[in-house]
Amino acid sequence: MTSKTSLKNLFTAITASVLLAGIYSHAWADVDTEAKPLELRRIMQEIGKNMQTITAAISREDWASVAKVAPQIAEHPEPPVIEKMRILTFIGTDMGTFESHDEITHQAARALEQVAARNDGQGVITAFANLQSSCLACHQSFRQSFVEHFYGQR
Repeated sequence: MTSKTSLKNLFTAITASVLLAGIYSHAWADVDTEAKPLELRRIMQEIGKNMQTITAAISREDWASVAKVAPQIAEHPEPPVIEKMRILTFIGTDMGTFESHDEITHQAARALEQVAARNDGQGVITAFANLQSSCLACHQSFRQSFVEHFYGQR
């Protein structure tokens, strides 16, 4: 994603949040206080399953399976708009960092798909390590604060 596209997406999200602020605050006022799982959590769990599938495929040198699953990580679903607004409100000025981590992860998954399609075992190992590193960098930057904020857990 280009920085121009990122800025456009950020502007769109901010505009939507301003327009829907009244609806958003009213809707959440009626919800019980028990933490409800974010769709982002389900998305991350699915990515985790895909990572495990890739790990198993690598151990079997099944490059076709790696090439098949990697795009599912690169093109993972996004949370619904209301949830994106909640996340944007929480992240604030760190949204650029969050989006950067996400884009690096998308690129790493695409690179993994490409080397796997060429049956390049060593390339797959390297590309998968890069993908894991990109996931780890985002998790180290955001996971704990998300869990604390959205689920009240430490």
